[in-house]
Amino acid sequence: MELGTNVESRLPEDDRSWRQRVYEVVFEADSPAGVLFDVLLLIAIFLSVLVVMLESVESIRLRHGALLVRAEWFFTILFTVEYAVRIACARRPLRYVFSFYGIVDLLAILPTYLIALPITSGAGTQRLTTIRALRLLRAFRIFKLAHMLSEAEALRNAIWAARAKVAVFLSFVVISVVIVGSAMHLIEGGRMDDSGEATSSGFDSIPESMYWAVVTMTTVGYGDVSPVTAVGKALAACMMLLGYCMIIVPTGIVSAEFAQAAKKNITVRVCENCMAEGHDKDAQYCKYCGTML
Repeated sequence: MELGTNVESRLPEDDRSWRQRVYEVVFEADSPAGVLFDVLLLIAIFLSVLVVMLESVESIRLRHGALLVRAEWFFTILFTVEYAVRIACARRPLRYVFSFYGIVDLLAILPTYLIALPITSGAGTQRLTTIRALRLLRAFRIFKLAHMLSEAEALRNAIWAARAKVAVFLSFVVISVVIVGSAMHLIEGGRMDDSGEATSSGFDSIPESMYWAVVTMTTVGYGDVSPVTAVGKALAACMMLLGYCMIIVPTGIVSAEFAQAAKKNITVRVCENCMAEGHDKDAQYCKYCGTML
């Protein structure tokens, strides 16, 4: 069986099956045809997402509604053909259908067809809400860009490799938010006005104080809640400085792992058997299932 696979992989281009040739174009980008396919698909994705955005602008929708509808159906049919071709040329179609990219490709075309179906249940407002939600799902087309990002696998591996360090970092952040939020509730909560009556300070509960701590630590600083006492301001200043110090931590962790992953020469080839990516340039077999690439 392995010998047959080796012989088949060495056959001239004209002797190879149409599924193998289409597979190399659609799923890989090592050939000029594959690069051209990815570029055209990239343009189509950007234009389709632009149509979705323009449709949300009422003035443009009222003026060019018919044109936007035709454009939407054009891209939907185009992505439907692409989805069908991917299924047809995949060695194991169900592997692709239930993979992350397969689900994203399905979400890119499914909402338009669902919108076209008559919705008879529920009131008019409920129907309008359903249609808006389905239209919002069309923005998932932007995730189809992951098909063309050759560095996406390296970035994903870097984040996964740094998961333990990131978990420790997030735990420290949560602990800091809980402690500072509780302290601010104790310091700033229960404020009294001039008449001696309790007044709202924004730190009336620990969850509300934790919200302020998160906003302050991330250096967003909405300004809707702020301390007024000297002790509260001092604690807020410490929280701000801590936030500046903490910003660089996840960036450094992921960057170090990404630099380590970048040292490996990764190819864009996709295993026909398990649909896995991220193989080395000199790899002859899939490192996940052992199938010859």
